[in-house]
Amino acid sequence: MAITLSDHFTYKKIFKFSISSILMMIFTSLYGIVDGFFISNYAGLDEYAGVNLIMPVIMIIGGIGFMFGTGGSALVGKLLGQKENDKANNLFTNIIIITFIIGIIISVSVFFLIEPITIKMASISPTSTNTMIEKAIEYGRILSLGQVFFMSQCVFQNFLVVAEKPKLGFIFTIAAGLTNMFLDFLLIKVFQLNVLGASIATIMGYIVGTIGPFIYFISNKNLNIHFVKPRFELKPILKCCYNGLSEFINNISSCIVGFVINIQLLKYFGQNGISAYGTIMYVSFLFFAVFIGYSIAIAPIISYNYGANNKNELNSILKKSLIIIIICSLIMFILSETLGIEFAKAYVGKDIELLKITTKAFHIFSFGFLFCGFSIFLSAFFTALNNGLISSIISILRTLVLEVSLIMILPLIFDGDGIWLSSPFANVLSMIISFILLIIYNKKYHYFINKK
Repeated sequence: MAITLSDHFTYKKIFKFSISSILMMIFTSLYGIVDGFFISNYAGLDEYAGVNLIMPVIMIIGGIGFMFGTGGSALVGKLLGQKENDKANNLFTNIIIITFIIGIIISVSVFFLIEPITIKMASISPTSTNTMIEKAIEYGRILSLGQVFFMSQCVFQNFLVVAEKPKLGFIFTIAAGLTNMFLDFLLIKVFQLNVLGASIATIMGYIVGTIGPFIYFISNKNLNIHFVKPRFELKPILKCCYNGLSEFINNISSCIVGFVINIQLLKYFGQNGISAYGTIMYVSFLFFAVFIGYSIAIAPIISYNYGANNKNELNSILKKSLIIIIICSLIMFILSETLGIEFAKAYVGKDIELLKITTKAFHIFSFGFLFCGFSIFLSAFFTALNNGLISSIISILRTLVLEVSLIMILPLIFDGDGIWLSSPFANVLSMIISFILLIIYNKKYHYFINKK
């Protein structure tokens, strides 16, 4: 039987409902991972460093898609719980239209900013090569033009869960991911287009991941949410942006962390540091995808029950989710510690010195996987409750405040190792603050109170 947002969710139902979204996010994270693998093995380490240098800039644009997707789906889910279906459909339609328009404007604007940003960042280290700089600019410029599709894909992924079709979202993501992988192989390994081929392959994956859901929504009017003739209303859109602000801020903060850590890596390790960090980030994308995918799946359930004022189910979902996060965190830490060297070999195994740096960094960085899931989930939890402020505070503290500060401070104490220690330290502190906020706001939402 189909699982609906109004169901009581046991662990079994949570697994069935969330697994597609988790796999969907894992597959989405494979875009960059596959690009990195083919570039590092078939293009060269200069090209690999260039791609990793510019990646934070590209991810800022995608953050807008996450903002509209998470903020919008939470608000639409709440409206469905309140039986305001017409408002929910109109808001859904407006969000899709606005995402595409803003995506085009921003993508074109960033195209012209890539070169000065890259040159400024690369100028910090005397070991930066002209090839690295040129390839970073080439990759960034081309990929920036396809970010409108990445943004739209992110929005559709969230709304397919609200539409109670998470498995379909996973299918569309598989199609997009396989497109990217096949074209990476064809364009990089076979035709040797290197960075150009990687960027084209990724954009084509984004396009497939956008067109599929668009056709599905436009051709199915019997879903609980569907396209309607839009009536533009500014207030719900602003509410959507406010509600999803934490996800946008989190993306921007992560990119700022990327800028700062790249600066520190160039200072302490040179170009090798950029390559080592890039490898760690590819693996981190894979692990973070589990927490993000789970949060995407659970958020509409939380929003629906919040709108329906079903505090018992909120209580049940929260407690079960925290237990699931603990189990996943332990598994990811063990995998990272045991398989870290194998990941490193796959990307930088041809360079002994770089492999040594990357392997050591993996062992330190992996401790952060024990704690990061709580902040990611609790930020999404407050977004689902339509409390964008607290969600934003958790996101800002975790990355922009704590991690950036520690990236600057810890190397003064631990030398280069301090850069890798910054993430575990930041995630521990962020987890503590997140739980304090969870306890404080129980007075408002009563998610820890069972009502018979």
